[in-house]
Amino acid sequence: MYTETLPGESLALMITALSVEMEGRYYCTASYANTELLETSVMIESYVAITWTNAPENQYPILGEVYVVKCEVKADPNPTIDWLRNGDQIRTGDKYVVQTHGLLIRDVQESDDGIYTCRAAVIETGELLERTIRVEVYSRPVITYLPITLEATEGQPFAANCTATGKPKPEISWIKDAAQQNVANADRFNVNPLTGLLTINAVTQDDYGTYTCIAKNDAGVVDQKTKLNVLVRPSIYEMYNVTGVSQKEIALTCRAKGRPAPEITFRRWGTEDEFAAGVQVDDDRIVLEQHFDEDRGESSGTLRISRSMRSDDGLYQCLARNKGDTAYKTGHITIEFPPDFTHMKDLPPIFSWDERKANLSCLAMGIPNATIEWRWSGKPIKEILDKNLQQVGNGPRSDLIVHPVARHYYSVYKCVATNIHGVAEQDIQLKEARVPELIAAAIPKQLTATTITFDIRGPSAELGLPITAFAVQYKEALNPDWSTALNRTWSPESPYIVESLKPQTSYNFRFAARNAVGLGSWGVNLQQSTPRRSAPEEPKPLHSPVQNDQEEPVVVSPYSDHFELRWSVPADNGEPIDFYQVKYCPGVKMAGTWHELENQCVSVDVVESTAYEMSHLSGNTYYRIELRAHNVIGFSSPASIIMKTTRGESDSANNNLGTLLYTAGLNSAAASSTIHSTHTNYITLLITTITSTTIIAAITTKTTTTVMAIATTACLTLLSLLATMIA
Repeated sequence: MYTETLPGESLALMITALSVEMEGRYYCTASYANTELLETSVMIESYVAITWTNAPENQYPILGEVYVVKCEVKADPNPTIDWLRNGDQIRTGDKYVVQTHGLLIRDVQESDDGIYTCRAAVIETGELLERTIRVEVYSRPVITYLPITLEATEGQPFAANCTATGKPKPEISWIKDAAQQNVANADRFNVNPLTGLLTINAVTQDDYGTYTCIAKNDAGVVDQKTKLNVLVRPSIYEMYNVTGVSQKEIALTCRAKGRPAPEITFRRWGTEDEFAAGVQVDDDRIVLEQHFDEDRGESSGTLRISRSMRSDDGLYQCLARNKGDTAYKTGHITIEFPPDFTHMKDLPPIFSWDERKANLSCLAMGIPNATIEWRWSGKPIKEILDKNLQQVGNGPRSDLIVHPVARHYYSVYKCVATNIHGVAEQDIQLKEARVPELIAAAIPKQLTATTITFDIRGPSAELGLPITAFAVQYKEALNPDWSTALNRTWSPESPYIVESLKPQTSYNFRFAARNAVGLGSWGVNLQQSTPRRSAPEEPKPLHSPVQNDQEEPVVVSPYSDHFELRWSVPADNGEPIDFYQVKYCPGVKMAGTWHELENQCVSVDVVESTAYEMSHLSGNTYYRIELRAHNVIGFSSPASIIMKTTRGESDSANNNLGTLLYTAGLNSAAASSTIHSTHTNYITLLITTITSTTIIAAITTKTTTTVMAIATTACLTLLSLLATMIA
């Protein structure tokens, strides 16, 4: 503010920037002729234009809260304020309250979003201004998903989600509580602030702990805690072998770590059965104790055995198990006990003869190993100083070498075993061995013209050396000189057969038993005559029946068109066997009687062999096989077997025909064996079958009508079959 002289002798008051403080009356004074005072005044009044002092154009109320949309206006004279929303005037009510410095909105909802207009007017000056305000409702963040506990596996990658809603979209961070560290800045960790996904490249035990998920936006901040359990595979870090004393308590402890703290059990090596926690149902001496420390991720198990026994000695396996895996470690329980000779109680005496050195062995069971001392007649062997008694080894095994140069050495020797837990004694007897006693009996069991088979019963039982062989001397009864007798020796398990005898000859026999000492005395003198020369004995087929048809054993060939017959060589009864005769015929059994197709029988003589291959056989067919041995005197009695061939690829048609024959009393074997026969064979078979069927009916029924009906049916069936074959 200043004055300025203007042209024409005028004085002007210059105000470059008028403010409210400058309002008032201003006086202008002047003097005339220096004697007269002149004065006039001017009243200056100011007007303040409408000014928006606090009216942001974008405002963000919080959902569910009370909010004042700010619109502070400065003007002089004071303006009047009113509000519009989306062009509609707002009046004070339950929802809105128009205030001096803004618009109050109760219980803000998303529907309150919109464009609000704050309008200021000064009546005195006619000034009117509007302020457009965009209102966008924000919502505070809410964490919608975060498990109370999380589980990760050591050494493996891991991911977890913390999701939140809010407007604007919240930014999410993860804090490890123990270190108050934002894990987004930590090694191996990665956090997506938009999705809340936490990832760990390779989990370690140190990652275990409580984490806080924080969701933050312009409307507020919310947090929620979770616990990360690191699943650490169990590892056993302590298990020692233990040693205890029989009948005392012993404990085997196993310690392991892992998360969660692993459960520890035990089992005996070589079994899958684990000990249960607490007292064992089948053995109350054994208790399994378990202890857990979840915070440290450690646990221990103790297998406690009271009144321990020798049977508790051995390997035990500790198993530490949690969700991640199972760890194993093996330990040993050693049970110490005094010397024991239980395993030697039933051992026989030691035998010697002819001043042979004898080895008396003594093995003491005991832990720790026992020391052994030998005594004879109450005195320690080492003090006797006898060169014929030599101790080898002092335990747990010791041998006493006895050289029985005199009879008094055949005696009882005492083995004394000692350890820190006790003493045990075992007597071992040295006896003089002798040759076996006389044989009890030798009885002829089977006679042929050239062989005799004996049943030999050894000497009466006594505790001595085992029989190693039986011997026989034999000579013709007319020969008085035993020095010219023949000898034969058998092992105890073999058949006792004397061979190469003369037919129709009387022999004298005497028998003896042999052991390691030598041959016993000859005894059981007997005389036995061989029968005259005759046909060979019956040969024995070397086949075992594998099925039974109609109560008769049947040998089944593995082939449909051939079969190898094998047999053992029978006794020749004084004349050598010059050949074997094999006869085989197809056939069928009806009413318990075997019926052969004689025209299809095959007979073969087999020389210098005990096997014959039957060829060109029919499949699925029964054959009766007879085997005879022959010498110059004649044939043996026949050995007979029934053999059945297996089904061949071309036998299905034969089986259909066999079904027709079976209705008349024959089975499919007869049918299949007859389809290659001549018409004459079929006529013979027809007559035989009708006759057999009629006889069977007559036996099983008394009604003539029934007999005739059965015979007629059989006849018609076979005639139909015959017509089919001829066609």
